[in-house]
Amino acid sequence: MGDVKVKNMEEFAALSGISRPTVSKYFNDPGSVRASTRARIEAALEKYDYRPNIFAMNQNRKLTKNIGIVVPYLADPFFAEIARNIEQRCIDSGYRPTLFSSHGNPELEIEILDALQSLKPAGVLFAPLGRASNKAEIEKFCKNVPTVLFDSNLDGIGEAFVGSDNFSFVSQTVEYMTRTGAPPSFFEMRTPANPNANKRRAAYIEMMTRLGFEPHVIQVDGEGWAFEEIGRRGAHKVLEDKNHPTDAILCSNDRLAIGFLSACYERGVKVGRDADCVLRVASNDDHPFSKFTCPALTTAAHDYDRVSEHSVDSLFELIENGKRPGTRAETLFPARLILRASA
Repeated sequence: MGDVKVKNMEEFAALSGISRPTVSKYFNDPGSVRASTRARIEAALEKYDYRPNIFAMNQNRKLTKNIGIVVPYLADPFFAEIARNIEQRCIDSGYRPTLFSSHGNPELEIEILDALQSLKPAGVLFAPLGRASNKAEIEKFCKNVPTVLFDSNLDGIGEAFVGSDNFSFVSQTVEYMTRTGAPPSFFEMRTPANPNANKRRAAYIEMMTRLGFEPHVIQVDGEGWAFEEIGRRGAHKVLEDKNHPTDAILCSNDRLAIGFLSACYERGVKVGRDADCVLRVASNDDHPFSKFTCPALTTAAHDYDRVSEHSVDSLFELIENGKRPGTRAETLFPARLILRASA
């Protein structure tokens, strides 16, 4: 490569003797220019030290290749895993994803959407906070930018929603636990951060009633996204007060269950299926760490691949069609029960 430093596309076009529009056309799509012209441009790229600012080029297009991905809390390994899947699928399809975390903060969530608009995104994949979200502002954003919601649904907002079927999770864990032992109590936060928690509680009550058992919901104090610590503190209180009528606990999500297992260890309460075990504990999500807890956690698993794939495919279809669909599509994928040593 040559030693000549080229600052911008105008300089490169002048030095290479090719018109600026033709150079721009090449960088947008090399196959769109004649083979002889392409060869001249590529020879000039070898001669001069120049690479275009793809981001700046993107901003000047009517339709960019930028994709925004917004999750509530990237430190949560569930969101990290699903965002990783979505991000890779965007990259593989030739798009440039930018990943944001709202850190459980509704004001930051709106600031992120405002910032995204300045990137002129082709579309956005958005997992909203849910109950805490500013729905009016999000709805306004979705009218301007093609948006597919995933994980947490906001009724009527966005072009589509893709998520997991919460009844599928809880119905499988409740059915398994009642079939193999005592019926479980349901352990959850009193003020859940994620709206899926409310659907899971309702599914637990419905399934227990359907099977002829009395539901027992245990709600523990704590707000925010520090689920493991909330679960650990809440479990200590539950175990101390003996606020569980049977030896079975079903946690709303795996992060709460990880905290519950921690409290059991600290109190010397043995969890599992062996004869000397005091409690069985199960949960929902198949958190990436759930297979490494002690004992390993029985849980109902998200279909990470299908949720990610369908979310991305739904957005690409919106982008490529260039128009809004007549109806808002909602797609839910069932869970898969994973049996491990905790229950």
